[in-house]
Amino acid sequence: MSMEFNRYEKARIIGARALQLSYGAPVLVNTETTEPYLIAAEEYDAGVLPFTVRREGI
Repeated sequence: MSMEFNRYEKARIIGARALQLSYGAPVLVNTETTEPYLIAAEEYDAGVLPFTVRREGI
């Protein structure tokens, strides 16, 4: 089941992943860049991030 994320959820997911990468987490995609935020965005676009979002009341 694929879930669409709103812009706030997307920003939170990419920010959390960028923090993980800056602390040495393994990169999940092949990329040339070394900037954690850009790597996290590439991972998000590739759909390989294991994040879930719980929405209350929906």
